[in-house]
Amino acid sequence: MFATLKKDAIAGLIVFLIALPLCLGIAQASGAPLFAGIVSGIIGGLVIGFFSKSNLSVSGPAAGLIAIVVTAIQSFGAFEIFMCAIIIAGAIQILLSIVKAGSIANYFPSNVIEGMMAGIGLTIIIKELPNAFGYVKGDQGGGMADADNGFSMAFLSESLQRIEPAAIIVACTGILILALWQLKALKNIKALPAGLLVVLIGTLINELFKSVNPEHALATSHLVHLPIPESASEFINQFRLPDLKGFANPEVWKVGVVIAVVASIETLLCIEATDKLDPHKRYTSGNAELRAQGIGNMLSGLIGGLPITSVIVRSSANIGAGAETKKATMIHGALLLVCVATIPVLLNHIPKAALSAILIFTGYRLCRPAMFKHMWHGGWSQFIPFIATVAAVVGLDLLKGVAIGLVISIFYMLRQNLRIPFFYQRSTYSNGDLIKLTLSQEVSFLNKAALKATFKKIPNGSSVIIDAGKAEYIDFDVLDVIREFAHSQANERNIKVSLVGFKNTYQIETPVSEKEAVAPLLENPETPQRSAGNAKKLLKQLELQN
Repeated sequence: MFATLKKDAIAGLIVFLIALPLCLGIAQASGAPLFAGIVSGIIGGLVIGFFSKSNLSVSGPAAGLIAIVVTAIQSFGAFEIFMCAIIIAGAIQILLSIVKAGSIANYFPSNVIEGMMAGIGLTIIIKELPNAFGYVKGDQGGGMADADNGFSMAFLSESLQRIEPAAIIVACTGILILALWQLKALKNIKALPAGLLVVLIGTLINELFKSVNPEHALATSHLVHLPIPESASEFINQFRLPDLKGFANPEVWKVGVVIAVVASIETLLCIEATDKLDPHKRYTSGNAELRAQGIGNMLSGLIGGLPITSVIVRSSANIGAGAETKKATMIHGALLLVCVATIPVLLNHIPKAALSAILIFTGYRLCRPAMFKHMWHGGWSQFIPFIATVAAVVGLDLLKGVAIGLVISIFYMLRQNLRIPFFYQRSTYSNGDLIKLTLSQEVSFLNKAALKATFKKIPNGSSVIIDAGKAEYIDFDVLDVIREFAHSQANERNIKVSLVGFKNTYQIETPVSEKEAVAPLLENPETPQRSAGNAKKLLKQLELQN
């Protein structure tokens, strides 16, 4: 139990330092009390971390839900009423876990999941550059946002209007440390966690600037900013209770359903991506994760938090920091609770540029060039959905990007399935043609048009053998096409059809046996010896198959 505690504790500390400004920034952007972001971070770590079956996923408030939250709070006129919608969303997620809806993530192709991770990596880098350069919009929590919402050139150009040398020095030093820690030559000192070292050195650099050259030191807006309660009662009073009148409002229920759907999809996608990043390749049950998320969201709605999802930014940072089990997630939640209640003054000395260095390096590992190269070698059917997902995640947002990538991937899948679903073998004899169609392993309704076109081109008077011995699945519509050809069209065109290898469950009868189909080719004395031999050989093969 304690074998991995050291690694998990260090990873939990790193994720805590990253999650803290994210929780505050998302709460501020959502128009909610800043403490609501901290509450949801605590619940995401302690409660969801406890109930979740994922070893490495980290949950908390996500920027992908900001637009929904802002609109709902403004519409309801009170945050306490909106809390009812969060409770409803949590209950729906528990219901979804009961009906086994968590398996939906298994139907997302790997090129889309890889594209989502690469897109998130690029978005993280782009959005953390302002903090790395020392520009922060707003006084509290601004600038450091999650990677769920899209990127715009206006955002970047505005963010780079002001550059702080101290921030650049802190960020570059942090990235250099993280890069050096990847070298095998430094394996003897890797016991000291790189992420923690980045935070400590970044803080020391800024403190050094304060003592030597105060004019170039980072201002308060460039540091982590945490509310400082004056007493224990003041801290406890920051928790809120929902206004139960909200449950009587139909609009609250509608918002609850929307939050449940969006949060569930985002969570399942992030769980799938986290499992891919897991060095031990462990599998997480989507249904168990939905149940854990539902419990967490219900509690978050009860005590004044924001909607919670699994978040790939924090999860990937958790993996990069060396986490082994879900104890790291729970430690990060415990640190949020303890530190905001006891030592917020110390945490407010940490430069955001140091945390940005960790996130930028994490983003690079998510979108490393090797991933693009791997997808390129996979062919157009892999690369185009992948690159489209990357571009859409960066330019729009996570869910829209995944949806676009999925549509393009489905297009290629349909295009692949529209190809001829059988092997066509034709032998010509003096008294007619022998045609054998060997169906592939799966024949779907998408193959119906190709099959009908082939039947139409078969010459009148031919002998046809349709072999389904290798087929594991034949669609009902395809079976209807085969029946119509064998029992109706073939008679009108003097075609002898033999159906071989069809399962009894298909309830399809053969008009003639395979011997009856081949026999006419053997009876004609004008049949060339070679052709007759081919016919005899085929007849022998059919007898062996039966």
